[in-house]
Amino acid sequence: MKIIKLALAIVLALTAVSSTQATSVEAKAVAYKNCTELNKRYKGGVARKGAKNRGEKTKFKPFVSDALYNANKSKDRDKDGVACEK
Repeated sequence: MKIIKLALAIVLALTAVSSTQATSVEAKAVAYKNCTELNKRYKGGVARKGAKNRGEKTKFKPFVSDALYNANKSKDRDKDGVACEK
């Protein structure tokens, strides 16, 4: 019984650590200088959750991240929620 409780405590602790790390990654969103620089890392651009591309058909899927999109919102020319789409 003690072993099961200990194993459960370890699993819960590891889950808490991994969810904290995911939040930190979101918080460190990089503001790129231009779309060329952003597309080197994210070929399809970046999008906020639930965004739909209103422009022409794109070749790549955008990376979805609200924090990253907000840091690069100025690069979304057609204001559709997808910045630097390709």
